[in-house]
Amino acid sequence: MENVLGLVALACGLIVALGAVGASIGIAIMGGKYLESSARQPELMNDLQTKMFILAGLIDAAFLIGVAVALLFAFANPFVIA
Repeated sequence: MENVLGLVALACGLIVALGAVGASIGIAIMGGKYLESSARQPELMNDLQTKMFILAGLIDAAFLIGVAVALLFAFANPFVIA
């Protein structure tokens, strides 16, 4: 039983950590591309900014879904037999 709980805790940590790293890298790359494109064509800055914020929300949503799954495993563990 303790082995299962320990492995679930490790899995929860990995889910959250890798999700955070992936979301951070994704938003950083997207922000860099936004700055490049707005420097190249400043007249499209408002349209690009709107699209960038929508994509940032989608990237964060994927990370938050991973956090929700990790919380599910942490508090309502389906692997523990009652």
